[in-house]
Amino acid sequence: MRPALATWLVLSLLVGTEAEEACEGPPATPTRSLAAPQLSPEERLSPHMPEALRCDACHAIAFQIEEQLRKAEGKVGRKALSESDYTEVLERSCSQGWESYGVQELDGEKRLAGPGLLRQEPMSVMVTGGPWPGRLSKMCHSYVGERGETQIYEAHRRGPAALRELLCHGEKGACAGSKAGGAAPHKALQNEL
Repeated sequence: MRPALATWLVLSLLVGTEAEEACEGPPATPTRSLAAPQLSPEERLSPHMPEALRCDACHAIAFQIEEQLRKAEGKVGRKALSESDYTEVLERSCSQGWESYGVQELDGEKRLAGPGLLRQEPMSVMVTGGPWPGRLSKMCHSYVGERGETQIYEAHRRGPAALRELLCHGEKGACAGSKAGGAAPHKALQNEL
């Protein structure tokens, strides 16, 4: 019996050390470090949306306006809102918190990220808060003031693409300069005068 006991003891010790090693946790997984986007002084301090982010900002604003108007119409059975109702909804859309938006760096390029915006990287650092909510609110109020509540609501009634076209892609839109042969050269000439 002694040889069997000795064999059992040796086997227990061997199995015990393997069990201890297995209980130490899973093997180390490779870590991935992500850095926050490095913001320029303009991006950190200016009260205005930086030029490079205006197209993204416009799309975020169009998305939020569309969502708020759609919810308001849903409450009244999808029929058209009265002028006072859509004016109130547009004011509320522009005055919201905007805290869910921020800046990410994607492929070496800074992009605005948040609800309604495409091209977002799930594994990146997003800088939110700070000047971004105020800039978005200011831009939204500017669009409503320039285009007018009625024109914005009529575009919304035609569909999300019509609203984005009105706000972002028209002749003076924030995304106009991003198209080949867009309005950027024309703007430069106006600024020189």
